Amino acid sequence: MVSRRLQTVGSTALAIGVLFISASVALAQSQAGSTVTNSINTSNNSGSGASGQKMKVKGVVTQREADTFVLKDGSGVDTTVRLTSQTSVKTNGGFLRGGTNYAQTNIMRGLNLEVEGRRGSSGELIADKARFNESDLRVARAVESRAAPLEERATNTETKLTQVEENAQRLSGQLDELVAVANTAKGGAKAAQDTADAAIAGVNETNDRISALDDYTPQTTTAVNFKLNSAVLTDDAKTKLDELATKALDTKGYVIEIAGFTDSTGGIERNRRLSQRRAESVIRYLVENHSIPLRRIVTPYGYGKTNPIADNSTREGREQNRRVEVKLLVNKGLLQPAPTMNRSSSSSGN
Repeated sequence: MVSRRLQTVGSTALAIGVLFISASVALAQSQAGSTVTNSINTSNNSGSGASGQKMKVKGVVTQREADTFVLKDGSGVDTTVRLTSQTSVKTNGGFLRGGTNYAQTNIMRGLNLEVEGRRGSSGELIADKARFNESDLRVARAVESRAAPLEERATNTETKLTQVEENAQRLSGQLDELVAVANTAKGGAKAAQDTADAAIAGVNETNDRISALDDYTPQTTTAVNFKLNSAVLTDDAKTKLDELATKALDTKGYVIEIAGFTDSTGGIERNRRLSQRRAESVIRYLVENHSIPLRRIVTPYGYGKTNPIADNSTREGREQNRRVEVKLLVNKGLLQPAPTMNRSSSSSGN
């Protein structure tokens, strides 16, 4: 592929050379009758001479910049010509008529022209006027229109060749690195598999813990009793609540569930309100005396005379049913141990 692209560059350079040869032929024809003049001017273009000395050069433009161009005469001598805002650029006039004025941008590679001016301090020719034939301008334009795309293609091809060479060198180095990496990976395959298995196990354990975050497990259940038609805490009830609060404050991820109940005496609605007041009395005591955050307390509910735990036909049974049940619940996901992943010793040195 590289040799083929080199052939493309060679063909492009050959085409550009043919175009410039055609312009040089036109120059040779126009210079056939001016051998004596060129021989005189050659000594002036050799780079020697005083600044300000008049100069006249006839040749073909071979290089073009913004304000300067290089003119090669019939002897192969290059002269750098500098354009100024006063430089006159026009075609040669015929009998009894002047030439046509052109912008300085019309001076292009391949144009055969004659320049008159004076020598600059750096040895360049500071042009006062530049003259050429219309036919030479047409030839130069044809040369420029064909040479520019060919040069661009040649430049792009050369750039691609350079990139191919750089990529080839880089790939060669990368190949060596890949071989070394492959050998290392092959030797550590078992350790990587062990690590992957441990990671999967850790993920599964973590998923189990996350699934259990909305599930709570009762840790402690306490029942505090009340007197008939009363929602006031007794000393015994306060003692039980103190013990439960102490356990709660030493537990992570806890909530407290509170439910109030009554015995069967009285109406349904009255007992519901009484059981709700009893539950609220427990909450107020825990918050005010033990600073239990309200966010840790599940919304209390008064069940009235439903869900009895003893016989309401006896005095002792009714005393047991006049109660508030307090449950200390702990998040099930927090109770599970955190997953661990052991790295194999064979991979510790990597």
